[in-house]
Amino acid sequence: MMWLSLIFICIFCTSFSASAKVSDQTAGPRLNNGKLYKYSYSAEVLLDRAKGTVEESTGYRISTSVNVNLVWRNPSNKDEQLIKILMSDVKIENVNKRDNKRNIFLGSSTKSILGKDNLAALEKPLILHLNFGKVKSLYSYQKEHAVFKNIKRGLVSLFQLQLSSGRGEEMDVSGKCKVNYQARQNQVTRIKELDSCKTADTGFTSHSKVLGVSSKSTSATVFTLEEGFIKSAHSEENHLLSVNVRQAIAAKIISKQKLQLVQIEAGPKETAGKEVKSIIKTLDPKYVSIPLPAETVKSECKGCPTLWEHWQSASKEFEPKSLSNATAARKFLSLIQTMRKARKEEILQVLRSSSSSVLPPLVDAVTSTQTSASLEAILEFLDFSKEEGFMLQERFLYACGFASHPNEEMLKALMGIQNGKIGSNDIKESVVIIMGALVRKLCQKGGCELPAVLETKKLILEGPGSTEVESEIKMYLLALKNALLPEAVPLLTKYSESGSGPISSIAITALQNYDVSLITEEVKKTLNRIYHQNRRVHEKTVRTAAADVIFSSNPTYMEVKNLLLSIGSLPHEMNKYMLSKVQDILHFEMPASKVVRQVMRDMITHNYDRFSKVGSSSAFSGYITRDPDTTSTYSLDILYSGSGILRRSNMDIMAFSKDTQLHASQVVIEAQGLESLIAATADEGEEDLESFSGMSAVLFDVQLRPVTFFKGYSDLMSKMFTATGEPMNVVKGLILLVDHSQVIQLQSGLRASAEFQGGLAIDISGGMEFSLWYRESKTSVNNKGAMVVTGNVTVDMDFVRAGVEVSFETEAALDFITTVKFSEYPFLVCMQMEKAQFPFRQFLTKYESLPSGKHYISRKGRSEIVPGSEFPLHQENSNMCKKVFSEESGW
Repeated sequence: MMWLSLIFICIFCTSFSASAKVSDQTAGPRLNNGKLYKYSYSAEVLLDRAKGTVEESTGYRISTSVNVNLVWRNPSNKDEQLIKILMSDVKIENVNKRDNKRNIFLGSSTKSILGKDNLAALEKPLILHLNFGKVKSLYSYQKEHAVFKNIKRGLVSLFQLQLSSGRGEEMDVSGKCKVNYQARQNQVTRIKELDSCKTADTGFTSHSKVLGVSSKSTSATVFTLEEGFIKSAHSEENHLLSVNVRQAIAAKIISKQKLQLVQIEAGPKETAGKEVKSIIKTLDPKYVSIPLPAETVKSECKGCPTLWEHWQSASKEFEPKSLSNATAARKFLSLIQTMRKARKEEILQVLRSSSSSVLPPLVDAVTSTQTSASLEAILEFLDFSKEEGFMLQERFLYACGFASHPNEEMLKALMGIQNGKIGSNDIKESVVIIMGALVRKLCQKGGCELPAVLETKKLILEGPGSTEVESEIKMYLLALKNALLPEAVPLLTKYSESGSGPISSIAITALQNYDVSLITEEVKKTLNRIYHQNRRVHEKTVRTAAADVIFSSNPTYMEVKNLLLSIGSLPHEMNKYMLSKVQDILHFEMPASKVVRQVMRDMITHNYDRFSKVGSSSAFSGYITRDPDTTSTYSLDILYSGSGILRRSNMDIMAFSKDTQLHASQVVIEAQGLESLIAATADEGEEDLESFSGMSAVLFDVQLRPVTFFKGYSDLMSKMFTATGEPMNVVKGLILLVDHSQVIQLQSGLRASAEFQGGLAIDISGGMEFSLWYRESKTSVNNKGAMVVTGNVTVDMDFVRAGVEVSFETEAALDFITTVKFSEYPFLVCMQMEKAQFPFRQFLTKYESLPSGKHYISRKGRSEIVPGSEFPLHQENSNMCKKVFSEESGW
């Protein structure tokens, strides 16, 4: 690594101009007629964790002798040459010295590893057509194994160079890449910009950068020249891949090539002729021209279990009692890997033969596989025309919403379901809502003009105006909230002001997700009218939501001043909420804090009367984690009615990484129309609201279908008397969070395969208990989850395999509980946000194997217990909790 760093320093300090363009007519290296150039050549690859040493790495080395001689030179152009390259005495061995027990190559000859015919193919000569130092054509044999043709292409890459400084593009085994040459006396350095290489292998990655994988790559080759030809060539290529959420989970690849001239002796004379084709035909009629970029090598897993066998061994981990642990998440990831190689019939066999208890997580896995075969299988298995399959249908839809790299085929499948017969109204809503999430992800990948995307956009944009049914309007607005279409802003603005309370709330919270640049002056005027009730009376939840958007959208001095001046003339608990919101903006240094401080210099706005309002409502934000990789925050907003009953509870968790954010989780519990239970008076604008309580959740940027606890007084009474005290499930299942697949074509001709997956077993539930006898209400949001992230990098020659796997796993729980005692006035309100202690485990596995079954495996791991904690809230809450629990202990 040290010499590679020195190369870069020399390049940037050199007096040659790096901006000079490469000329097609720049002289290249020339061979002498009648000479045989004998070289030693080696290509090696090393794999390890990011901070591992070369001595600890796993990998292998291919070494060989190479004979090179001139076959033909164009009589009218000395830089156009045909060169014969022949490898012999091929060896495959460990990169690092190992004792006999750990050396898989001990006692194995190259012939036994590769096979007699393959070794003979590798040692067959190839012809290189050079013109001005650039490879024009490569001639080899058609029936050779792709692996060996790629190795030959890798060797050829060291014979392609130019003798003067300049930048340009070159085609080689890595594809078409930008290169930078720097020439100094008898030395030439070539820097290849690997990020610029264009190849057929594209792979895929997670739609969110927060959940993505970052890579850093460098490549440098140093040539030394003697008498116009190559004396030595040393190349080193480095790739580092790391998981953004935890960059310690990283793997590195180091690929090295070394070509060294051993001696020059008398060799065959060049062939006379004028045309390349006739010369090639004279040499061997079986020669064919092969492209320079590497061929795809399809490796077959020898001895791997079938999908059915895999499922038989893993199914017990998918039982409900096991779903919240890390083992379930790990089995989920491995099952997806197997399913991605399976046929539709194999997947259907597993689905149809599984018990009902394991079907929900199995549906998660099949949908998350995201292949054509898996999608066809699950669509054939599920019958959306029947209501009794509701749970599995919704699990399929949610897994589509969380899809790591969805394609148009998946969106078309949902369109087909939406246009067909659907037995459940809830499923009908979920289909449309999730279609919005897929539109957003496809647009992020540049697919906004795909036919299916255009059709879905038309459906959800025109949907609200096509119906007068409130539930359907909400369905389309939730789909627009997921889609985040810029053209939907005027429509959302309209429904923010003109809709009923629930409709307005959805429209406003949707606007809050947009980039600030899309919140125009017209939008802000509407939000200000809503908050200040210039045209009509609005519910508190709608007004406070409007205020939140104003505060987060670069508010002006006058906007903030008017918001602060309203405190004191608002409903009792809304006064306290707005006061807490202002204080939270200041203490958490939010973007609006600067203008808030400016406004507060005015004593008319900032005075004791206005800033001493009491109540139970609050808003508070804090940090869960703050580290160089990822920062995560939490915010808790609680709004009560004047009677002290919960009106809205909002818990948000955000993750920030790589200059992007991810709405990891949001759980909103709402209640209304409960004042009659305690003979209290409803607040202004809420006198005629129907009794209702429900929950809405956002998970990893995807808005899910809201859940209703009860609706109507009779429904409330029946559920109060039949309540079991158990929370209602909102989301439960397995989610594929991190999903990155990449093929890295190394200059040596070897190919590295990188697979990073992260699985989450999650269980979010919530509930609201209401006791008239004890005059107490309690709301709870319980988050339990287990997460596993694995990164596997392999270099598989089909005859020799080496790899490294880095991974971590953890299991955690986060609970948010709000207790309200309304046996006295003012009411006692206590909020608690608790994180239980949890384990954190990291693993490192390195391995090498041969087809004969000989293998080497090294495993290391470490674990720690992260202590639990209660997240801090404002001091008033701490004081209130002491009173609540002191009363309980007294009782």
